[in-house]
Amino acid sequence: MDLAYNRRAQFDYDVFEKLQAGIELTGHEVKSAKKGHLNLAASYIVFHDGEAFMLGMQIPSFQPTNAPPDFDAERTKKLLLKKEEMRYLAGKKQAGFSVIPVRAYTNRGLIKVEVAVARGRKKHDKRELIKKREVKREISRSLK
Repeated sequence: MDLAYNRRAQFDYDVFEKLQAGIELTGHEVKSAKKGHLNLAASYIVFHDGEAFMLGMQIPSFQPTNAPPDFDAERTKKLLLKKEEMRYLAGKKQAGFSVIPVRAYTNRGLIKVEVAVARGRKKHDKRELIKKREVKREISRSLK
């Protein structure tokens, strides 16, 4: 079941490959995420000391009145990947690709994040994509 989807990623990046990663969350965050209260829009992944971390992912408190005093909606979350996958993604990042989260979902009760290896689009590429989409839309309208 999908919890969140990063729609901007499909527009801003050319996605080449996708991997599944677990995510380390606290109890408050898990409950809030399973209700669909999470935002991937401004999130990105960094590698530090052989580990992967997600920054910018927002998970607001499930019950703001009962949230712990040190609760931070945008805290750094550790991604759970195999060493081989981590090395592969870190190598791709060094080669000029971006590593971004595309969607968050549940798999047998666990919250997973789909991570994509992507390359950023230039402004003219985005304009071209919009034009193609508009032409396709016009053709489908005229056929109806």
